[in-house]
Amino acid sequence: MNFTRWSARLPGTQRRAARGTEGSVPAARGEYGQQLEHLGDETADVPALEDFSVRELLGRLPGLVALAYGPEHRIAYVNDAYAAAFGPRPAGATVADTCPEAEELGLLPLMDQVLRSGKPRTVKSRRTRDGGSYTVTCLPVDSPRLDGGGVLVHAADVTDHAEAAERLRASERRHRETAVTLQRSLLPQELEQPDDLRIAATYQPGVADAAVGGDWYDVITLGAGRTALVIGDVMGRGVRAAAVMGQLRTAVRAYARLDLPPHEVLQLLDGLAAEIDASQIATCVYAIHDPNEGKLVYASAGHLPILVRDEDGTVRRAEDPTGPPLGTGGWLHASGSIALPPGSTAVLYTDGLVERRREDIDEGVAALARALAGASGTPQVVCDRLLRSLGVTAEHDDDVAVLVVQHPSRKGPDAELFHNAALELLGGVEAAPRARAFASGVLSSWRFPVELRDLGVLATSELVANSLQHGTPPMRLRLRRTDRRLIIEVTDGDDHLPRRRRAETEDEAGRGISIIATIASSWGSRRTPGGGKAVWCEFALPD
Repeated sequence: MNFTRWSARLPGTQRRAARGTEGSVPAARGEYGQQLEHLGDETADVPALEDFSVRELLGRLPGLVALAYGPEHRIAYVNDAYAAAFGPRPAGATVADTCPEAEELGLLPLMDQVLRSGKPRTVKSRRTRDGGSYTVTCLPVDSPRLDGGGVLVHAADVTDHAEAAERLRASERRHRETAVTLQRSLLPQELEQPDDLRIAATYQPGVADAAVGGDWYDVITLGAGRTALVIGDVMGRGVRAAAVMGQLRTAVRAYARLDLPPHEVLQLLDGLAAEIDASQIATCVYAIHDPNEGKLVYASAGHLPILVRDEDGTVRRAEDPTGPPLGTGGWLHASGSIALPPGSTAVLYTDGLVERRREDIDEGVAALARALAGASGTPQVVCDRLLRSLGVTAEHDDDVAVLVVQHPSRKGPDAELFHNAALELLGGVEAAPRARAFASGVLSSWRFPVELRDLGVLATSELVANSLQHGTPPMRLRLRRTDRRLIIEVTDGDDHLPRRRRAETEDEAGRGISIIATIASSWGSRRTPGGGKAVWCEFALPD
């Protein structure tokens, strides 16, 4: 076949008429002649485009070139680069029968499209079975000698680029895996399960890039049946954000052991966040649940509001107070509260669950409230339903952390395992024997073993005596039984917290707290919101 009779027809070019019986390009000669006319006689020997051999030009191209004609895509020509890559191809044979690489690269449907539409098509970085990668362009070809037209296939070997891109992707995957591993290792491996609450949490890293965020959550048992719930989000992504998150989470646990009110915990965190990294801003909610009060007392540092679903499906939103994010400084945080009665469910979450591009975040919170209204079941089931309802999948573009807290409504035999009893400690020294008699009667009615009952009465006597000696009215004794422990707590109006100390032989006082620490599973004290203190101890119930 004479290739000087072929001409590639590219998009945007005008179709040239053939001159005589030869497939020449007269317009090209005219254009060159006009451009070089002003140069004078020295341009007389400038060759015209049709003076060049198409076979020679295509043969010297570094790219892989193949020419096919007709609806069956019969091979007219392959250049040296194509033959070196895939082997020589017999002229006249069909591409489907003799070019397995065309099937591997998905070229046959592409060539059909080019023939039908007369427009070029390109596929990028297609891989063959031998591991090579090629970017292929198919161009329509017109020729007066062809019935049905032809297709010029040009393939560029991009194997090096594809391998480099794959190495980059592998590096990003390793970086992401490292960040995710760090993130997950800093989150609680197993949530603490308080006696009065049922809790589940979910963390899902985003896939927008190779970095994870700084979302975290935690559950901390404070003693005396109280539980701290924490959720937060460090702005930024990657290992740095995860490291800051780990430091903040550790600090929260340390501050929680001080049994401070929520706003005081956030006040301490605010200063610490600025010291850790002034460029990192974090939001956080710290809440405390006290089963005796039936509510969550919380403080928020720029975080999204807690949602509570009542047993009848009504959803309430925790409003003010909300302060600025941690690390900004110059703000006095305040505590608020929201009721958490039996049968209710509270949800704490990060912005990845509700924030969407081109949508106001309040719309996302409203969507979450609607989803929560219809979500029932165990805390883990509620977690999963909320993720599905909000469209969070494995391909979600932001980190998501969700903490679901249920205060179960106990009925029947289960309710018999939970009891409360309280006594106002009125009068002077006569309050001590009255408290011992009260404790003995209550513990007997709860059918505790004799040994545990005696220990409970002894602990009650020591706590009440300590309060009578060092505290001020009003004083109150509270006994609480759960399915796992006995809790004894005494409150009074003095805010001086007791501490354990070594009593000397000649000392007449100072042994009460040491006795409590010796006989009880745990003990502690805290200041109460209205002024005063509470001193408590716990006994683990026998299995």
